[in-house]
Amino acid sequence: MTVTRAMKTMDGNTAAAHVSYAFTDVATIYPITPSSPMPESVDVWAANGRKNLFGQEVKVKEMQSEAGAAAAMHGSLAAGALTSTYTASQGLLLMIPNMYKIAGERLPGVFHVSARTVATHALSIYGDHSDVMAARQTGCAMLVSNSVQEVMDLSPVAHLASIEGRLPFINFFDGFRTSHEIQKVAVWDYKDLAPMLDYEAVEEFKNRSLNPERPKHMGTAEKNIFFQRTEASNHAYTDIVGIVENYMNQINELIDTDYSLFNYYGADDAENIIVAMGSVCQTARETIDVLLEEGRKVGMVEVHLFRPFSKEHLLKAIPASVKKIAVLDRTKEKGSVGSPLYLDVKASYYDEEERPLITGGIFGLSSKDTIPADIKAVFDNLDQDEPKHEFTLSITDDVTNKSLPRDDFKVRHEGTSRCKFWGFGSDGTVGANKQAIKIIGDNTDMYAQGYFDYDSKKSGGLTVSHLRFGEEPILSTYLLDEADFISCSKQAYVNQYDLLAGIKEGGTFLLNTVWSEEELKEHLPAKMKRVLAEKNVNFYILDASHIAQNIGLGGRTNMIMQSAFFNLTKVIPVEDAVKFLKESIVKSYGHKGEDIVNMNYKAVDKGLNAPVKVEVPAEWKDAVDEVKEEKELPEFIKSIVKPMLEQKEDDIPVSAFEGIENGEFESGTTQYEKRGVALNVPEWQIDNCIQCNQCSYVCPHAVIRPFLVTEEEKANAPEGFETKKAIGKGMDGYEFRIQISPLDCTGCGNCADVCPAPEKALLMKPFEEEVEKEKEHWTYAHEVVGYKEDVMDDMTLKGSQFKQPLFEFSGACAGCGETPYAKLITQLYGDRMYIANATGCSSIWGASAPAMSYTKNLASGKGPAWGNSLFEDAAEYGYGMKLAAEANTHLLEDNMNKFLELGLESEYNDAFKAWLEGKDDVKASKEAAAAILNVKEEVEGEDANKYLNNILKLKDYMIKKSVWIFGGDGWSYDIGFGGVDHVLASGENINIFVFDTEVYSNTGGQSSKATPLSAVAQFAAAGKKVRKKDLGLMMTSYGYIYVAQVAMGANQNQTLKAIKEAESYDGPSIIIAYAPCINHGIRIGMGKSQYREKQAVEAGYWHLWRFDPRLADEGKNPFQLDSKEPKESFQEFIQGEVRYSSLKKSFPETADELYQEAEKAAKERYESYKKLANK
Repeated sequence: MTVTRAMKTMDGNTAAAHVSYAFTDVATIYPITPSSPMPESVDVWAANGRKNLFGQEVKVKEMQSEAGAAAAMHGSLAAGALTSTYTASQGLLLMIPNMYKIAGERLPGVFHVSARTVATHALSIYGDHSDVMAARQTGCAMLVSNSVQEVMDLSPVAHLASIEGRLPFINFFDGFRTSHEIQKVAVWDYKDLAPMLDYEAVEEFKNRSLNPERPKHMGTAEKNIFFQRTEASNHAYTDIVGIVENYMNQINELIDTDYSLFNYYGADDAENIIVAMGSVCQTARETIDVLLEEGRKVGMVEVHLFRPFSKEHLLKAIPASVKKIAVLDRTKEKGSVGSPLYLDVKASYYDEEERPLITGGIFGLSSKDTIPADIKAVFDNLDQDEPKHEFTLSITDDVTNKSLPRDDFKVRHEGTSRCKFWGFGSDGTVGANKQAIKIIGDNTDMYAQGYFDYDSKKSGGLTVSHLRFGEEPILSTYLLDEADFISCSKQAYVNQYDLLAGIKEGGTFLLNTVWSEEELKEHLPAKMKRVLAEKNVNFYILDASHIAQNIGLGGRTNMIMQSAFFNLTKVIPVEDAVKFLKESIVKSYGHKGEDIVNMNYKAVDKGLNAPVKVEVPAEWKDAVDEVKEEKELPEFIKSIVKPMLEQKEDDIPVSAFEGIENGEFESGTTQYEKRGVALNVPEWQIDNCIQCNQCSYVCPHAVIRPFLVTEEEKANAPEGFETKKAIGKGMDGYEFRIQISPLDCTGCGNCADVCPAPEKALLMKPFEEEVEKEKEHWTYAHEVVGYKEDVMDDMTLKGSQFKQPLFEFSGACAGCGETPYAKLITQLYGDRMYIANATGCSSIWGASAPAMSYTKNLASGKGPAWGNSLFEDAAEYGYGMKLAAEANTHLLEDNMNKFLELGLESEYNDAFKAWLEGKDDVKASKEAAAAILNVKEEVEGEDANKYLNNILKLKDYMIKKSVWIFGGDGWSYDIGFGGVDHVLASGENINIFVFDTEVYSNTGGQSSKATPLSAVAQFAAAGKKVRKKDLGLMMTSYGYIYVAQVAMGANQNQTLKAIKEAESYDGPSIIIAYAPCINHGIRIGMGKSQYREKQAVEAGYWHLWRFDPRLADEGKNPFQLDSKEPKESFQEFIQGEVRYSSLKKSFPETADELYQEAEKAAKERYESYKKLANK
């Protein structure tokens, strides 16, 4: 009997979550990209009362780490609750110890995994199978789905078979390509799943569980019976194969499909086939269809049950005619004779008399796009007399020559519309395109697919949306190679990327720009003009940026562009599109307030008729760009960074990384980006400036800097390089200038907002007006005038800003609350600084290839040595750096002492003595190091030369280093807390800086222990029910740790003082800094993030204090409360952020009570601080 299922548009994560919810009593969760949307959905559904198959809401509990989530899952299963979790990559690896336990105890849990790259030489948040392959030995069964529809169809098999077979399952699918691809799919109704559930097996599971009513022991220690008991479970792995097959057959009957453990697709008499699993199978299917039409005898085996691996079922699926097989693995197992799937296929044929030739290859690491031409290349390779083995796809391997060449083979589907949208992270483009897909998919008979290609930056980065619509199901699991419609929402992109690559003849191009039709002739690059003319492109422009600004939407141009898209393409009737768009606005933004809804309504209305058609002149066919003198670039920048910046990284050959295969990247590459993404940038009003340098101090991207200019530098300056007499002690002979780099500015406006001058010394002006005027001035100021770092005390607010920031032009959000702190610390200590950075926002804006934000001092070439290990271990990683620096310092000390013991008369003696005496002091160690390196004396004697050579080899360790550990609240309060606690408790001289955004910012705003009571976050859909952890106060209990809480916008001097005190303290320190975040939904906007910090302190939401153990040694109170008594309304403050105000919309019955509890908690915390400060 077949059932009829509703069609709905969703991504793979939602499909998995939908099925998982039905079979789950308890979900133990922790966020990680790209799996986080699964538990987010489960949490929202539970908060809103959805019932599972047992008539209950799923009990959702967030843990402190993936290891914690797996352990809680283990305990929950052991005590008789059907439990699921959701993870990927490093998170899955942290679960492995408990996966062994859960499998060994034969417990029916399901791990839903959106498979992702495991970090090796670098972090990657993108998709491949390296994580699941690292878990294949745990004893968990492994089921793989190859598309969004398969995730929906087959996920029940994982749960059903797990329950009946008493084995845990890893239910996996490709991260991003399937987890985030939006497709129109047939959705299970829970009433159709219920009859398949073995309720007796559920009852038996609960009756076998740990319970004091029927006591037993689990997890005992064994020795001489361990082996036997292990072998006793063999039958479970034999039986599970048939159990999985049975449930697949039940599903096939219900929905008229033909799912098997291994599915064959292709010619019945195929001679060459591939074996693969994951989303590549969809691409292979459409490639095979074309090749079959050409008469080629090809096919493919799709794997669904990977563990246990059933040799019998595999061989049964493969036609007897097959002569050659290529096995495709989406992981690289270094040092092995073959990759996992290849070895399984090879082993399956070992005992067979008829054995085809079997080759193996690797594809798709870190979401490398695999296209039909790559699949064809595999079949072409099999056609050779001696096919290449251990081949690679989609890259150019000019070192080991393993890559297969790809031709221009393409697959075309008549009637499919293909649309490409170039967007800017946080402008809403991706969100609007998701709505468009759902509008078309859910309201028409058309099939729809959406995939979103973006970099690691949370916002502020490049996003490219790839949309397809058609009458037939869409199998193309790769990026668009041809487009009917292309849209660009960021004008600066016309000079940075090949926007029109793949536009078809007569296609449509929509550009958001402030340029008039006449100005286009001047500003559009010649290549774009040629394509527009040669391909007869229908070219439209609109000024969505200013429309959005005038409506009050800031930089969110999404609804304007989306409305224009529907009107230009007529994919569906325009009146229907408008209706559906407005319905989606209520659904998406209703919880944010009526004002937000109405603004978006206006955006839709204005976007309809905003596009203006541009008549493309025929002479544009012959357009040629002016030849501009280009600056000579370093080889690394030319061969690696530039192609990456231009979205041409697929063209970079393997040879470019020879010698740097360890993952190292040069510092300061953000200086080459010059993104030009701001709509408005600051203009210096010279006459109004009071030379306080506060604008530079708060700038999140280090694009506004003060310069001291000599008379000679002023005389040689370019035209318009205005200065004024510098004021202050020691400033005689200097002129003063504030210089902005417009091309690096994000236009947040915090600089202008904090300016304390009676009349603002900074005004936000259109980017176009400022860029040409200031571009040359910036180069002159930065490269010629340089930084007069010794004129003023750098431990003052004003003086600190005359130092070159060694953190600049990051990809952080406009107005980021985190980056100003990092920038300031590099100005103070960057030239002798180690940074161990926890994974998260701060590691992504710090070092996301190719954009390295930490840079070198122009004069000395020194700068922060930055490293990232993992999310959970940054404190220990930084501690290791400290130990290494100390070990090398001890080597220096030992060799200098041995040299001095020789009793030679040498110029080195005094220099070595000075270093030994002052090695723990920055100034003394710098002076002594300089003295040692200035000695040019030849020394006599073998021992003397040996010790001297040892010393000179270690010269980089002579100056006292400053070790810092950076990370967010998710790391320091949760997953990395054990390490934070241990490293601080060690008593070592090490500094921890916490960027406290009160959520897991980089993974999408999930709740952490730093999230305050009543705040709405992912995993806290109904508002957080418990108080924020007081990490700082906990650390004061040791008595010997320097602790501070700061908020730069509330008290700039207190922030500087705390950093200075922490670094100078000869012991451990931790500074916790309040950092407004785009996830907070700040109503006055991120352009007032510094002001928001001030409001937080004035309302008693955040408190400023310092705990300095040195004061206790002097007989004083070490606790100093720097916050004044709160005088502003706490409730008004929290209502200024959507994360709080949305609670009233979604859960009005509990909101007011939680708000009051939150205020009470904040007041009680302040009162406790007052007591500690004896106030």
